[in-house]
Amino acid sequence: MIKDRELHWKDAATIKRFQEARLKETLSYVAEHSPFYKRLFAERGIDPTSIESLEELQQLPTTTKQELQLHNADFLCVEPRDIIDYVTTSGTLGEPVTIALTEGDLQRLAYNEASSFTMAGCTNDDIMQLMTTIDRRFMAGLAYFLGARELGSGVVRVGNGIPELQWDTIKRVKSTACMVVPSFLTKLIEFAEKSGIDYNTSTLKRAICIGEALRTPDGALTTLGKKISEKWSSLELYSTYASTEMQTSFTECEMHQGGHIPADLIIVELLDENNNPVPDGCPGEVTITTIGVEAMPLVRFKTGDICIRTTTPCACGRNSARLSSVIGRKGQMIKFKGTTIYPPVLFDILDNIPDVENYIVEVFTNSLGTDQIQIRIGSSNHSEAFIKQIKDIFRSKVRVAPDIQFESVELVARLQMPPMSRKVVKFFDLRGNA
Repeated sequence: MIKDRELHWKDAATIKRFQEARLKETLSYVAEHSPFYKRLFAERGIDPTSIESLEELQQLPTTTKQELQLHNADFLCVEPRDIIDYVTTSGTLGEPVTIALTEGDLQRLAYNEASSFTMAGCTNDDIMQLMTTIDRRFMAGLAYFLGARELGSGVVRVGNGIPELQWDTIKRVKSTACMVVPSFLTKLIEFAEKSGIDYNTSTLKRAICIGEALRTPDGALTTLGKKISEKWSSLELYSTYASTEMQTSFTECEMHQGGHIPADLIIVELLDENNNPVPDGCPGEVTITTIGVEAMPLVRFKTGDICIRTTTPCACGRNSARLSSVIGRKGQMIKFKGTTIYPPVLFDILDNIPDVENYIVEVFTNSLGTDQIQIRIGSSNHSEAFIKQIKDIFRSKVRVAPDIQFESVELVARLQMPPMSRKVVKFFDLRGNA
């Protein structure tokens, strides 16, 4: 594949020309090697070689998550002997999907993550502490490891959890950056405070964060982000957005105003409900076409994630477009008492209530056939006054109040880690399962 790490700094016309050349290569490749796209193009009477521009990409049909689930093997473009690694999606919106990678795909993954680390200011002088799992069919942990190697940084594979081991590692090897789920940073802070560790004078200065929102779509810190930053002021937090299917990540620069799109690896469209492009500044579903993927390339794949795109040049000097944090997932949208809500909004409210130690949000269909929200809260305060306080906070923030049920902190912690899960789950969609 053709890579250009300096593409971020080039003008919009140059970026567009680069992407259009790579798009033609991608379409020719899938038309020849992908059973799924061969069949799709034939059924629709489409000649993919006729697509010359990014605008003409809209003439092609989109690819859905359901199609990837139902016809998983038909997306494979290489022989089994050419596959080096197998991973699966998290299955947040359905059954997990298997994604296969060739040696070339692993090299692309390493290049992408090295570029992401560079975006966050990391260099080969850094020592990176991996605080996420590298096993359990998880792509992100492997990508981080490969990216650190590609960048030439030191890397220490601690894995997730165990604050004591994390702090011992920071002390022993003097780690300067970490890859982490941000809520785990609060546990590191708690352990440090109980153990007399001055975390603000530690060597750890950067956190590349995955899996939870640190910023709102306008770039402000979420409640979780504020909690971490107010305590650990010497640690700079960087948000990333990624998915297993697209084998690409978007990382914010030091300006913290959205993740820069690596235009040499992926083409991004934001679409409305009718698959039409939305204007800059408006929410749309992130729809991607991969560049340079060998085993399982995707064309106009609808991720289900709702974001906002900005194409104006960034204050850092880069000209690449940026994506906001995820507003919500299309399949997780809740219509509750006439109000449209996405789970991240509920999380941000709950994270800001001091006596709420942990929680899960459940949505189900009630007897009237409409969405109902129940929040199961782990807390030592089970009073009626506390329930009223929580409901009043929700009404002031989103105009509606969900049902509240108190549980033990230990039970909620177990519910947050279902069997086979690789990360904490706070949202459970029970609609259609009642």
